[in-house]
Amino acid sequence: MDSALASDVRSASADSAMYLRPSVRTSVKLLVVGHFAVGKTTFVSTLSEIRPLHTEEKLTQAGALVDDLRGVPDKTTTTVAMDFGRLTLNDQLVLYLFGAPGQQRFTRLWQDMTRGALGALVLADTRRLDQSFEVMGVLEEHGLPYAVAMNQFPDSPHHTEGEIREALDLLPETPLVFCDARDERSSTEALIALVEYLLTRTGTPQESAS
Repeated sequence: MDSALASDVRSASADSAMYLRPSVRTSVKLLVVGHFAVGKTTFVSTLSEIRPLHTEEKLTQAGALVDDLRGVPDKTTTTVAMDFGRLTLNDQLVLYLFGAPGQQRFTRLWQDMTRGALGALVLADTRRLDQSFEVMGVLEEHGLPYAVAMNQFPDSPHHTEGEIREALDLLPETPLVFCDARDERSSTEALIALVEYLLTRTGTPQESAS
């Protein structure tokens, strides 16, 4: 697919980036999901060509009873509703990114967010692969196709693609890519992998209602 990377989009002025290109004909709603503290807010912030919407709150002592901070001791905030961003992928296609909170108590909220979505990108972490099963289970329950992007942290153990596919019990056709949610290029390539997969399933995506 002939796609423009986010860096090309951001070369435009901040004012012009607020508005869609006149040539855009198709908009697609995509979810960015994953377990708690896997990097969803960072991913949306890295890619959004507009100022992203965040609904983050500080973690409190009360939240320590339900939020598992093992492996992420420096995390101080959490998404309590959603993250929202926009990325013009090429001259005719714009992606609307909806990042969902990862804690189990918010599962009902992002189940509602699946309405009108064409697919989802599941961010995962090799330090906590087991926490991805519930997320993928909800997507499968709603019939929402997805790709998996392994967000690479400095202390993440290294596993081969085959080992990760086996651990997550992924279907052969499910895309699996590696990315750094802080890096514009690799994050864009992860989204492109998802969009290309969706195209093979549905053909040219139709306009998606949010």
